[in-house]
Amino acid sequence: MTETRVVTTQLADGQKPLKVRKRRKLTWKGKLQRYGMGSIAILASIIVFLLPFLFILFMAGKDRQEASLFEFAPPEQWMLWENFIAVLETRNYMVVTAFWNSIVLTVASVAIMVILGSMVGYVLQRRKSRWNGVVMLLVLAGLIIPPAVVPTVWVMQSLEIYGTLIGLILIEITFGLAFTVLLIRAFVSSIPKELDEAAIIDGAGSMRLFFTVIFPLLRGVIVTVIVVQAVAVFNTFVNALYFLPGEPTVQLTLYNFQSQSGNQWNLLFMNILIITIPPLILYIFFNRQIVAGMTSGAVKG
Repeated sequence: MTETRVVTTQLADGQKPLKVRKRRKLTWKGKLQRYGMGSIAILASIIVFLLPFLFILFMAGKDRQEASLFEFAPPEQWMLWENFIAVLETRNYMVVTAFWNSIVLTVASVAIMVILGSMVGYVLQRRKSRWNGVVMLLVLAGLIIPPAVVPTVWVMQSLEIYGTLIGLILIEITFGLAFTVLLIRAFVSSIPKELDEAAIIDGAGSMRLFFTVIFPLLRGVIVTVIVVQAVAVFNTFVNALYFLPGEPTVQLTLYNFQSQSGNQWNLLFMNILIITIPPLILYIFFNRQIVAGMTSGAVKG
């Protein structure tokens, strides 16, 4: 690895100085300063993320006796397909039902969350009024104040939505809306107001202005919200345990499966592997969009 050094030489009168670039090798101290922290970060990421995933994969491919040893080593004979079929057939295909419930819950919650959060974030950024501070205080309270389970259950029972998928969808929307509003509000600040004024001059109303002009420009931050909130809703455990009793979701299958199968660790880790793959695929394909959406509203202009 080399480092560039610029040397200026003086030529004849009336001519501009000529810059000659010379290269010299970096010392081991320079290489350590330049690449040391990056290498440490990559190594830490491998230890924190890759090794646990490999352990899950190894355990999911073992038989019952070999998995009970809890050794970090590849199985002597891979049984991924056999364990996969066994997990699917457990309790009359409970995992399939749980996947369907989680998909419906995730799609409905995130779709409503994106639409409502976009509208609220746009209004809070564009319209300045004395109520903006109060609304922002309530939004921040939604992030800071922990939810009260017992009163929420009482309200849901009064509305006759306790233990239903619709009730849990409303709970997930409520818990995730504050983060969505803050993220989209920061992104809207980077959109020029001249676009709003031009659309109004052309005769666009409020709804047409938002959905035809502003909403398409929110694509970057919307991808971020969809991925982050979809993973959070898909992996929900406490909310499903409290507010949807009797109906399985993907995370509750771990709880039910372990209580039923006891020490069948190979099937339990196969269940973990099955419910880990969808969020992992989302992050692999949309990691750049997530970072861009999170940082897009940081600098205005």
